Amino acid sequence: MDILLFGATGDVGRATAQQAIERGHRVTAIARNPDLRGPLGDQLVTPLALDVLTSAEQLTDLARRHQIIISALRPIAGQDALLVALTQAVLRAAEAGNITALITGGAALLKLADGSGETVLSAPGFLPDAVRPIAEACAAQDHLLESTSYADWTCLRPPAMLQEGERRDRYEWGTDTLVTDADGLSQISFADFGGALMDLAEQQNRPEKRLTVAWGNA
Repeated sequence: MDILLFGATGDVGRATAQQAIERGHRVTAIARNPDLRGPLGDQLVTPLALDVLTSAEQLTDLARRHQIIISALRPIAGQDALLVALTQAVLRAAEAGNITALITGGAALLKLADGSGETVLSAPGFLPDAVRPIAEACAAQDHLLESTSYADWTCLRPPAMLQEGERRDRYEWGTDTLVTDADGLSQISFADFGGALMDLAEQQNRPEKRLTVAWGNA
């Protein structure tokens, strides 16, 4: 499969590229400044420097030469609100190429597992102030997806904690509520999140438009 990967030099992007090449897929890895460390140096990966917000014509051409888009885009700190524009650029490329876009979302609008009805973003004291800007941007990204009918998309939202860690090659799926383990923790490593993205990429039919994944009790 020919994959167009956005945000290829971030933690999720690199993990996704690693999983893709292990499965024998070809990846065009888009980033502002792609480098050849780790999976980006593999012969199945073609790094490409591109500003997603100013390269609509190039994105259209690329999308038409690939079978699926995976977006792991995240703005730099202090520019969190750009997430919506970045996501819209990816969706427009997917529309032009008539291919599916797999979007890395955020946990902001996932409900807590305690049955309170509160979300990660709305629950008092749940989020540290430092991460509220990106959480609010992820909520806005979710609203953009909800209003988008011109492109085929699926959004994979992470658990409460997406972090460095071991690769377990196992995880539990959910939809609108945080997936937790027996200790109430909602977490997954970048490596396994990238694996979940690739599992979705390889599926012909995806069960939901919005999914979440975590180690859970699997």
